[in-house]
Amino acid sequence: MGSRSRSRRTLLATLTGALLAAGALLGTAAPATAATPTPTPVPTTSSSTVVTASPTCAVDDTTGCVRGTLKDDNGNPVKGVQITLAGASGASASAVTNADGVYGFKVTKAGDYVIQLDTASLPKGVKAAAPKRTITVTLGQLQPAAFALTGAPKGSKAATTAGGGGLLAQIWEQIGTGLLLGLLLALASIGVSLIYGTTGLSNFAHGEQVTLGGILAYVFATVLNWPFLLACVVTVAICAATGYVQDRLIWGPLRRRGLGLTQLMVVTIGLSLALVYIFQYTVGAEVHQVTDQIQLNTGPLNITPNAYLSMAIAIVVLVAVGLLLQRTRTGRATRAVSDNRALAAASGIDVDRIIRLVWTVSMGLAGLAGILYALVYGGVSWTTGQALLLLIFAAVTLGGLGTAFGALVGSLVIGLVVQLSSIVLSSDLRYASALLILILVLVFRPQGILGRRERVG
Repeated sequence: MGSRSRSRRTLLATLTGALLAAGALLGTAAPATAATPTPTPVPTTSSSTVVTASPTCAVDDTTGCVRGTLKDDNGNPVKGVQITLAGASGASASAVTNADGVYGFKVTKAGDYVIQLDTASLPKGVKAAAPKRTITVTLGQLQPAAFALTGAPKGSKAATTAGGGGLLAQIWEQIGTGLLLGLLLALASIGVSLIYGTTGLSNFAHGEQVTLGGILAYVFATVLNWPFLLACVVTVAICAATGYVQDRLIWGPLRRRGLGLTQLMVVTIGLSLALVYIFQYTVGAEVHQVTDQIQLNTGPLNITPNAYLSMAIAIVVLVAVGLLLQRTRTGRATRAVSDNRALAAASGIDVDRIIRLVWTVSMGLAGLAGILYALVYGGVSWTTGQALLLLIFAAVTLGGLGTAFGALVGSLVIGLVVQLSSIVLSSDLRYASALLILILVLVFRPQGILGRRERVG
């Protein structure tokens, strides 16, 4: 019993340290300042001179600049879109994005401003996740003001230039976003794989745990205005607690009653549908942002600073989980239960305790994935988990069912394929390309990349 207690304390201490480190990194995120082409101005819509649409805005002690770029899913600039910036005093101005998708404003009074995108001016097939938000402008500084767009005009192809670097620069940018998507998928996919390995159950409600993480972060950080670090830690703790409660009240009793895996899978589908509509009823159908910080792409991978931090956090947490599985007594017990549950029980391992711990950790990881996804991709909605669930299952199956490291490899492959395929395919078809790769791999290697062959018959 002493060794079990020490192992449990080691596991909890390591996870807590990883979560606190993750929250600390998130809390230090700062908006990037990146030079962009000159915006196309239009006349101001207010008689006040506090806000003007300026083609050449230079910051000084009495002037602040607001600037942004609009791009579709294929990386093409979106021109002709009207953006309005309004201050509390009533002063406002409108700008129209130029051929490079750039817009900008000059502000002569510091304070909070509402920036709004006119969705009616967007090309058909392109949507804005959050067309209206509040930004804080400081004199003497450039305030990035980006909008997250989804979709692309019908029939459009991926851009052949990226920041003047040509096709190779576009490929490099998609590799960066692919690695980002893959790492976020891995946080959620590892939980699915561990649950399948220890119980044989495919959890179709796992996507809703990702949604729950994003929604709780929105409630704590935005609605209640908690410090973002505290909001992240509390969100992950609540998500982990839901995993414990689920196994204690639902999955554990059903296992003891001897329900088959098919019946249990149907229960997960029902739970998924119930949670989806609970989310819609409680928070509505719109996209909710976990932070009002607006950032422009920067750095070697041409992604936002929050995206770099999210990648770093995901890597730290994934390494911590790998070390726990390989180096701790509880991790070895988890792998033993995954290999052979009956043999593990016969050797003295408390199988129910291990399975409950797996559910707890898996739901916590899914909640963290939801926070990072909402932070990077502009927000969370009631359908976020449903949209990701297919990619999560594709990653788990591709890497090898029941293997945590296989889920990581499969997630990275899926993320890269999804993003790189947008270079030659419409954004509506990029998920289909990932599923095509999945089918081809399973035809030639049914056990997945890191899975083990099993004898049938």
